[in-house]
Amino acid sequence: MDRSLFHKITLIDSDSDEEFEIARQLVLEGEGSSSRGSSKNARRFIRRDRLQAHQNLFRDYFANPPIYPHKYFRRRFQMSRPLFLRIQAVVEAHEPYFVQRRDSSGRLGFSSLQKITATLRMLAYGVAADFMDEYLKIGETTALRSLKMFVKAVVSIFSEEYLRKPNNDDIVRLLAVGEKRGFPGMLGSIDCMYWKWKNCPTAWHGMYSGHIHEPTIILEAVAYYDLWIWHAFFGLPGSHNDINVLDRSFIFSDLAQGCTPTVNYTINGHNYAMGYYLADEIYPQWATFVKTISAPQGNKKKYFAAAQESAQKDVELAFGVLQARFAIIRGPARFSHIETLNEIMMACIILHNMIIEDERANNGEEEFEYEQLPETYNDPVSTGPTPEFSEFIQRHHALRDRRIHSQLQTDLVEHLWQQYSAA
Repeated sequence: MDRSLFHKITLIDSDSDEEFEIARQLVLEGEGSSSRGSSKNARRFIRRDRLQAHQNLFRDYFANPPIYPHKYFRRRFQMSRPLFLRIQAVVEAHEPYFVQRRDSSGRLGFSSLQKITATLRMLAYGVAADFMDEYLKIGETTALRSLKMFVKAVVSIFSEEYLRKPNNDDIVRLLAVGEKRGFPGMLGSIDCMYWKWKNCPTAWHGMYSGHIHEPTIILEAVAYYDLWIWHAFFGLPGSHNDINVLDRSFIFSDLAQGCTPTVNYTINGHNYAMGYYLADEIYPQWATFVKTISAPQGNKKKYFAAAQESAQKDVELAFGVLQARFAIIRGPARFSHIETLNEIMMACIILHNMIIEDERANNGEEEFEYEQLPETYNDPVSTGPTPEFSEFIQRHHALRDRRIHSQLQTDLVEHLWQQYSAA
């Protein structure tokens, strides 16, 4: 090859031989034309040893036995090796981008292990895209594309199972645990989390800035004692408050349409037909929320307020664990497109739930006996035709019934005090 031609080709930074070949063709086509710009600002091609990097990664974590034992894998990947391999196999089968191929020169490209490892390190540590370049030999462009393709694949594959609403068996378990904790009919705790958006477009700053005085994006979530996130609604600007987010989310859509499992329970002699969520003081006085008592007077109300605030912290703990596992959503978001941020957030929640399920199975954590519940709790979900408008309005008003909210709170105050007195 001509020395001047080789010099022009090497003024391109790439970790892909496909890009190198494209650059060579462009240079050959442009040989007869005058060059534009200065070569001082051009980037240099880096020929990375991808195969050796794959072998090092495999030997370190995936060989039998690996150099680094399980506890190191769990800490650095935020999940067990069997769970990682399960995700890797499904994602590779679903998305051709993660299948290892040979380029035009016959060299092997990046393996799915390299691409997914780089992605998980960015999710887990919130590091720059080229942070793993020295170890995995993956440049910034490839790492960012791997991240975007991975989170999109995870959401597409696993959202139906790991972002689902509670089914009949889940309702049985949630109600049983709520009964044991002194809150019959409780289905979890609800709250909102704010994610700072560092690279928010300047024109959107006013819309996305709220009480934090920086652009943020809101996540509304429902979590339970085991930190499983049952409901996730993400994407509204930070100028909204929790009530605005609630009005736009879909958390009660199935309940208003009569398409939810049957929930019947009795507290202090009163029968109820809707489950509820523990919430903080900003939420409205609806029949589906149980809030604490501000400035409680008397031992009964003080005990109820302490118990409600303790149990309601489940969702705050879930937010804390989610951010501890995936530092990318703890630090400011550096992507400019809201669609990418939405996929990253949803993928992190899905992976969070998968880790909880995996660790629950490994540890054998089953603290409650669910078979003692009445059979009526396991009624099938209604799948009939869409209710008439009048029925929909009736259910809509029942969700927002302030009288039931006050009665439920009063009954729970008495119920918890009776349990405390009997203990």
